[in-house]
Amino acid sequence: MIALVTGGSGCGKSTWAEKLVSSFPDEGRVYIATMQVYDEESVRRVARHREQRAGKGFETVECPKDLAKVQVKPGSTVLLEDIPNLLANEMFDGGDTDRILPAIRDLSEACRHLIIVTNDVFRDGIIYPGSTQEYIRRLAGLNRNIACLADTVCEVVYSIPVILKGEMPCV
Repeated sequence: MIALVTGGSGCGKSTWAEKLVSSFPDEGRVYIATMQVYDEESVRRVARHREQRAGKGFETVECPKDLAKVQVKPGSTVLLEDIPNLLANEMFDGGDTDRILPAIRDLSEACRHLIIVTNDVFRDGIIYPGSTQEYIRRLAGLNRNIACLADTVCEVVYSIPVILKGEMPCV
């Protein structure tokens, strides 16, 4: 099963995604962390996420770029957190954005459940510089393609999951 979890900043999507992972039998839980730690804000965010998933049986794999390098145990449940960071790292730190979607396909075949977290950054109406506009365009394309692959697409609004595709997983 592939589930795409989306929503705005601070809406509770990470918490909901972790609850979803915890609802599956623990046959190996892998948390793929894509955030590069580069300032105090990112240090605090990583610490909050680590604390949030403490005691939930996750093996954490740091992977800011080149998702294809991650190897998971067959039958495991994987939480990929998150697509916007992965895309930014590939786009702006010497990576290759074209390798993201094939790596997600491969990862989905290697595990039993793949829960992918992304962001909704498309509603503010602000005109950004060209490189940011290109990032937003590519993120929209990735989200669209992942949603096509996904069995379930869920938008978390004020910590409330709203199913956009498929059925509500048992959480």
